[in-house]
Amino acid sequence: QVALVESGGGLVQAGGSLRLSCAASGRTFSSRTMGWFRQASGKEREFVAALNWSGGSTYYVDSVKGRFTIARDSANNTVYLQMNSLKPEDTAVYYCAAKSGAMSVINTEYRYWGQGTQVTVSS
Repeated sequence: QVALVESGGGLVQAGGSLRLSCAASGRTFSSRTMGWFRQASGKEREFVAALNWSGGSTYYVDSVKGRFTIARDSANNTVYLQMNSLKPEDTAVYYCAAKSGAMSVINTEYRYWGQGTQVTVSS
């Protein structure tokens, strides 16, 4: 089992920044992907960013490219999502997720999920 715990959400004005953290514990595997998803009220969960843990490669949804950065701290088994230039449309519950193997944008391919953290961007 893998346990994921997110932190760092909150309320921020448009144009501001937040950094989300996701601490992983339990069973770990070198060939894994860590992902961030978000779900706005009344909408489906959508992919935001993914990181291949061993190689460090990353992938982003177009709407956050240039504004968000996913990164890892291997020593602390933690993945981060640095969010800059936030917009009201970024408001959502953000979830950290993990899967074995290659990166994917499909949420059903991720086996492990955190509890979510709320991000609210005011205009």
